[in-house]
Amino acid sequence: MINFKDEANKLKKDLIDIRRDIHMHPEVGFEEFRTSTLIKEFLKREGIEYREVAGTGVCALIKGTKEGTSNKTIALRADMDALPIQDKKVCEYSSKIPGKMHACGHDAHTTILLGASRILNENKHLFSGNVKLLFEPAEETTGGARLMIEEGVLENPKVDRVIGLHVSEDTECGTIKIKKGVVNAASNPYTIKVKGSGGHGAAPNTTIDPIVIGANIVSTLQTIVSREISPVNPSVVTVGSFHAGTAQNIIPEEAEISGIIRTMTPDDRKYACKRLCEIAEGIATTSRGSAEVTIEESYPCLINNDECVDLLKESAIKILGRENVLEQKAPSMGVESFAYFAMERDAAFYFLGTSNAAKGTGKAAHSSLFDIDEDAIPLGVAIQCQAAFDYLTME
Repeated sequence: MINFKDEANKLKKDLIDIRRDIHMHPEVGFEEFRTSTLIKEFLKREGIEYREVAGTGVCALIKGTKEGTSNKTIALRADMDALPIQDKKVCEYSSKIPGKMHACGHDAHTTILLGASRILNENKHLFSGNVKLLFEPAEETTGGARLMIEEGVLENPKVDRVIGLHVSEDTECGTIKIKKGVVNAASNPYTIKVKGSGGHGAAPNTTIDPIVIGANIVSTLQTIVSREISPVNPSVVTVGSFHAGTAQNIIPEEAEISGIIRTMTPDDRKYACKRLCEIAEGIATTSRGSAEVTIEESYPCLINNDECVDLLKESAIKILGRENVLEQKAPSMGVESFAYFAMERDAAFYFLGTSNAAKGTGKAAHSSLFDIDEDAIPLGVAIQCQAAFDYLTME
C-alpha cells in the first residue's frame, strides 16, 4: 500500500520552491496568466491532460488505469489568485510585484494540488475511476468557480464528489479542522441610493435631507439582526460606507450607503435581503424621499456533506493521526467560492493548519505580514491524495 505522506515528503523541497515562486509573482483575479502557465507546464511535464477554463483557470484529468468497474470521479480544487496588498514581509520570497501579495495562501493551495497531481498520476495504476484537478481563478473577487461550472468542469466525466482546503493561520501546523454542515456564510453586497431635495443649510425646511433619511436607514438596519433573525443563527448586516454632500452649508440631493449582508441559512439570506429593501424604501418614502436598493447575489453558504466529511476525516487520520484531526466548532462569517462547487456536488472543505509561533506564521490572512509554515504543504498534498485514493478504491 502506498504511503502518501512519505511520497509527499519526497517532494517537499520542490513543492516549497514552487510555492515561493508563485508567492514572489502574485496575480489578482483573472490576471493569473503566469500562474496558469506554470500550472500548465507542470501538468504537461507530468503527462496529465488539461484544458483552459474560465479565462486563466485550468481543469485537468487523471484517469485511473487499474482494472475494475469503478467509474467514480472525484475533484480536487485549488484557488490561484492573490490580493491587492503590499507585502511587508522581509524574506527571500517576498512579493516582487508592488501592491500585490499572496496574503491568503492561494499560492500554497495551488502548490498542494500540483503535488497531489504528480503523486496520483504516478500511482494511477492503483485505482480506477478519475481525479479532476480544478485550478480556480478569481476566488477573492467574483469567484471563478461559477464560470468553471458553466464551462462544464463537473461533467465529462461527471464529478461525484469535490474536496477543497484552505490554509489556516489560527490552526497549528500538523493539524486540520473540519465540520459538518454550514462552514462559511453567504454574502450579499448592497447599495442604497437615497434621493431627496437639496438646498441651503440655513433653510432645511425647504429641502428633503437625504443625510437624515440615510442616518435613519442605517440605524434601523441594525434591527434586522438584533430583532428579526433568530439569535442562534449567526448573521451580519454591515454598513461599510456612507457618502453624501460637498460642503458644510449645502444639503445635498443624494446620499449613498453601501455594505454587506452575511447569513448562514438560505431562509435568513432571503429574509435579510427582503427586509433591507423594505426598511430603506419605507423610511425614505415616509420621509418624503426615495431609495433605490441594489443587492448583489454573491457567494452562497458553503455546506459540507456529512458523508464526505466522514471520509475526509478518516483519510486525514491516516496522515496526521486521530488527535490532530480537529472539529471546527463554529462556521466562519467569511465567504468562500468553493460553495458553488458544494452546491452542485457532495463536498468536503477543511482548514489546513499553518500556524507556528516559532516561525511567526500566525499573522492574519489578508494582512501584509501573512505567511505559512511550509511544513504544512506536504501534509496537504498527502491528505488530498489519500482522500481521493480512499474514495476511488472504497467498496
